Order: sequence, then C-alpha cells, then structure tokens
Amino acid sequence: MAKILCVLYDDPATGYPKPYARDDIPTITGYPGGQTAPTPKAIDFTPGELLGSVSGELGLRSFLESQGHTLVVTSDKDGDGSVLDRELPDADVVISQPFWPAYLTAERIAKAPNLKIAITAGIGSDHVDLDAAVQHGVTVAEVTFSNSISVAEHVVMMILGLVRNYIPSYQVVVDGGWNIADCVQRSYDLEGMHVGTVAAGRIGTAVLRRLAPFDVNLHYTDRHRLPESVERELNLTFHASAAEMVPHCDVVTINAPLHPETEGLFGEKLLATMKRGSYLINTARAKIADRDAIVSALESGQLAGYAGDVWYPQPAPADHPWRTMPNHGMTPHISGSSLSAQARYAAGTREILESWLAGTPIRDEYLIVDGGRLAGTGAHSYSTRM
Repeated sequence: MAKILCVLYDDPATGYPKPYARDDIPTITGYPGGQTAPTPKAIDFTPGELLGSVSGELGLRSFLESQGHTLVVTSDKDGDGSVLDRELPDADVVISQPFWPAYLTAERIAKAPNLKIAITAGIGSDHVDLDAAVQHGVTVAEVTFSNSISVAEHVVMMILGLVRNYIPSYQVVVDGGWNIADCVQRSYDLEGMHVGTVAAGRIGTAVLRRLAPFDVNLHYTDRHRLPESVERELNLTFHASAAEMVPHCDVVTINAPLHPETEGLFGEKLLATMKRGSYLINTARAKIADRDAIVSALESGQLAGYAGDVWYPQPAPADHPWRTMPNHGMTPHISGSSLSAQARYAAGTREILESWLAGTPIRDEYLIVDGGRLAGTGAHSYSTRM
C-alpha cells in the first residue's frame, strides 16, 4: 500500500464554505488543439467545490482509503520540523500545487528514499528539482492544460486592470470619493497598443487569441515558432528573442516556464530596453523577473505598472517589496486556481494516481520526468540544470 503526502493551501479564514456563489460550473471536455480534459474512472467531489485547500483534499480521500492507501494532507511545508519534512521520508507520492508548492529540493528528495512520483495538481513543476528527480528515478507529472485558460483569462484581466487604472479607481469608490481626474490621469485605451508574449505555448497562445479582438498589434517570441497559419490568422509578429521583442511593446506578458534560460530574464538590463511607461505582466514564475529591478523600474517610471500572481518564495513574506511597490496589480498565486480549474486539476490528479497505482502508463502529455529523463511535456518545456 502507498503513502500519499498531499500539500495544499489553508482553508478560508471564515472556514470551509458551505454555500457557494454559483450552483454549477460549465463542463469542459477538451482543450484547444484536441487534448481531452482529465478522464479519471470516477470522481468523489462536486465540480465547483473548493478542492485545493486542506479540507477539500483534492477529492482524493475516499478513493485512496477505499484501496487501503494512506493519505496525509497538510499545509505545513516550510521551516524546521514542518509536517512535510516529518512525513516525507516514507512517502511514496507527493502532491502539491504551484500556488502552495512543496519545494522538493535535492536535499528533500535525498531524504525520501521511498519517493516514486511527484504530482503537480496544476501546471508548472519547477518547484521540483528536476535534476534530482532524474538522478533518483522519481517520476514527475502535472495536469497539463488543466488551468491554462484560467491563467490566460487572468492575464487579460491584469492587462486591462493596469492599462485602464482599474484598481486605484475602484479604491476611490471604496473610500467614498469621486474625483474623476484622480482616476483617469493614468488611464489609457488598450486599443492600438503593441502587446507581446514571452513564450507562446498553451497559455501564451490563449492570451494572444483573447487579445486579438481588442484591435492590438500582437508580438511573440518562443523557441518553438508557431505555424505560419496561426501567425497569419492572428497577424502575429515573431521575434527571435525577448531582447528583440520588448523594445517594440507597450505591454509584455510572461508565459514561459522557469528554466536556466528564463531565470532572471527581466532584470535591470532588459527592463531598460523596454518603452518608458510600458506594462509587464507575470503569471509564469517570479524568478523570471528580478525582484529589486522590478521595484526600481516602477519607482523610476520605466514601468508604468507590474501585475502578476507569482512570488518567490510562496507564500511571500509580509515584508516582500512587491506588496508595497507603486502601480502594481499583484494577487496571491490564484490565476490557475479558480473553482472551475480546481475541478479539472483534481480530476487530473486522480487520473494520474489511478494510472500509477495500477501500473499502467500515465498520459504522455502529463509527464515531465520519467524513467530517469525528461519526458513528454517536460522534454518540450523544461531543461535539466534547474
């Protein structure tokens, strides 16, 4: 029998919800490009429930315990003596989410001799040391595409929020004010602007498709160029690198995985080449941007705004400078954890577990590391030497 250690974020401060804002959510059976949504043999939850917090348990307890497996769920993942560290040595499976990552460092993996698979409930597995996973024969899997559209919607919301100066204008209303000039002095139209994405994978391409109706000029850079038919359809301008693209853009959105080529990419040097007063959106990974360089660019006016929902570390400490820097639109890491997305990535997590427990192949598109090498989606999106 297997021991499954599941690291999830805390329940709401008001307690696990009883009523929800809506009675149902749309059923999504497939994604752009033809990949089907998760197809577990069954689920033990109602789609639209809060599944990503500790009480939600990703809807896994009944399924696992009915087969004699042990499920340990915790939010305590950091610091000496954390539940994660105490329970890890004899765990066979570790499950966590990018929003509340269980950082599986090389040191932690070395202390977990029974660990056979690390599952990301969502997308993005850079919280796992992939080199160590390769060396120790640990399979790494994630629920590819499960929340890509969720993140793309969040990106578009943040772009509009910054460009139209929505958050400060909302605050004027909350504070009882009505000074229109205070609100519009930093408000612009998105129409006609040049918008570029760093990476045009599932999320980046979804962002481009959602922005096209706004009559903007679209740019992208990616190490895998999109088909010519897509470039024509969306009227895209391709650039060989981020350095070549960003001087042309009023808005730049980062939709790339974290790997050695992207870590620290948006530092002082690259930010200085952007248009003065441009906007930067980062829902990818915080370490793609240099923390202090972002603060300086906002304070100097080189950036007119920065928004995103990725931080390092996560959760971010109370004194993290991105909480108080000017003209930001930061959220905690929520872009891919809507209740709609949770239904898909919880189902995908169960699908992966069903396959692994039965000894049958895990979907290739879910694999990041397998058999001591990068595999599936991992071979396309990641590199070792993380």
